[in-house]
Amino acid sequence: MADTVARAFAFKVPGSAQKARLLADLVRGTRALQAITMLNVMPQTAARLVSKVIRSAVANAENNMRLNGADLLVKTIMIDEGPSRRGRRYGARGRMKPIKHRSSHITVELAEAER
Repeated sequence: MADTVARAFAFKVPGSAQKARLLADLVRGTRALQAITMLNVMPQTAARLVSKVIRSAVANAENNMRLNGADLLVKTIMIDEGPSRRGRRYGARGRMKPIKHRSSHITVELAEAER
């Protein structure tokens, strides 16, 4: 049953995609529960968000597909850029400095590990 894939998505997650991709590269190809443990001890804000999406994919696999959560691998994890919101920071002498509030889309696919 290697073709069974559990998916989870998170859209418009606050934080830049570039910072979240650094964490995604660390957990790609590892077991799902090990990836969650790794992300929970990391200090980055994006680690908590990526961990939540992986936990959601594990729950989808257990509830919808009747798979064992301990046997799942992180097959694919993609971090794409989401919409950016424009903001401003007020500067000296009546000036304004533009700010881009970035967001990202997180997609996780889990597959059963080969025994």
